[in-house]
Amino acid sequence: MHTKWKLWLAGFLLFSCGCRVNKPGAVESEMAKEVKHKITVGGKDDRNAIPATEENIADGREHFGHHCGVCHGLDGQATGVPFADKMSPPVPSLSSKDVQDYADGQLKWIIANGINPSGMPAWKGTLTDEEMWKIVDFLRHLPPKGSLGIPKVYEEEQEEHQHMHADEHHH
Repeated sequence: MHTKWKLWLAGFLLFSCGCRVNKPGAVESEMAKEVKHKITVGGKDDRNAIPATEENIADGREHFGHHCGVCHGLDGQATGVPFADKMSPPVPSLSSKDVQDYADGQLKWIIANGINPSGMPAWKGTLTDEEMWKIVDFLRHLPPKGSLGIPKVYEEEQEEHQHMHADEHHH
């Protein structure tokens, strides 16, 4: 119990004193990770009742692409997301050890409730429990980085940007 109190206090100080928008240092990152993994993120003992079948993983990939891909990329590794490393904190690669170390229930809890004070929104009320669990199945079976391309919204943006620059050079 004493350790939880220390972690809570450290997390509170970290988040309340971190007013500047800078990439967190190694100590801040480690402290935030410990606080999230051990205190603030619920669901540690919740079990995924949706089996990780090929069909369920594909459904999870589809829901992920619709709801999560704009920030996390279609592959969960921020491929093609132009602002991913500019966020504070940066959008994490969902294949990273830090993310994969969460229990399935914690991943579902994060999807449902979001993470404050990051840009991760809460999807409870938008996605069903079954859809969130299927996304967890997908997160446990992420494809290789870049293998799914980039979100369509960024493809169109790249094409427009290239077209605008081509027009500038012709004038």
